[in-house]
Amino acid sequence: MKLTYTAAWVGLTAAAMVAATACGSEGAKTAAETADQAADKAVGKADTIMAALSRATDRTEEVGSAEVRTTTDLGTGEPIAMDGTYSWGDGYALDVKMDAEAAQMQELTDSPTVRTLFVDGAYYYDIDPQPAGPLAGKEWMKIDGSAVFGESGAAAMSGGGGGGSPADSMKGLKYASDVEDLGKETVNGKSTTHYRAVLDQEDMGKFKEAFSGADSLLNSATGSSITMDIWVGDKDLPVRLKQEFGAMEVTMDFDKFGATKEIVAPPAEQTGDLTEEVKNSGVQQG
Repeated sequence: MKLTYTAAWVGLTAAAMVAATACGSEGAKTAAETADQAADKAVGKADTIMAALSRATDRTEEVGSAEVRTTTDLGTGEPIAMDGTYSWGDGYALDVKMDAEAAQMQELTDSPTVRTLFVDGAYYYDIDPQPAGPLAGKEWMKIDGSAVFGESGAAAMSGGGGGGSPADSMKGLKYASDVEDLGKETVNGKSTTHYRAVLDQEDMGKFKEAFSGADSLLNSATGSSITMDIWVGDKDLPVRLKQEFGAMEVTMDFDKFGATKEIVAPPAEQTGDLTEEVKNSGVQQG
């Protein structure tokens, strides 16, 4: 295999993960400490916005999983589509299919799509068995989250409390003091209310290490703030969540909530681990 493609894999998996980890429970706690000061100035419409975002956050956390269509633009002008399941009821996990050519993984599979899992802090890619190297005869390629986010950032992402999830991301909205109500809009045929908030690094809590840690490959790819847009439907659940950070933009459309299948890691004997190769490649590219 060619390590020249490692950058594409890392960039994609990073963006896919960041899509649901704009801030976590620790970030929400930090924001909550300053929320009382902002509340002294908040009147009328601001209170209504905060109440709506609080309901949306609680409802999303409650359902625990969703079928999601995600579009990831790494700033290269060629968005990557990923469709599948996101789960956050018992730790964060995902099971999606993405376009192989857009992700620059066509040399590893003849299939037009690549099934990608995130389980217990690691990514798994369903590939064709390779003739030589660590992927020889293997059905899956593994890359540990530490190769993308660094050791401390990966620890935050893979916490047992569903640390990286749409619900956890929305906690930043719940406590933000600069949220705007942009009015009613129809999204995917559903009537929604559109909200927007800008989150600075101090609002990211424990996930700040994943964005700006010295050993994180996201360090040079993300900006100092994240702009979040959320469209909330009539059942207090998100219909769409869009996040912009640095040159990246990720849009998540929620098609169905709850009742999704369990996501489990592939058998170890069918898996080839490329974590160290990716780490070494990242150092060289940095």
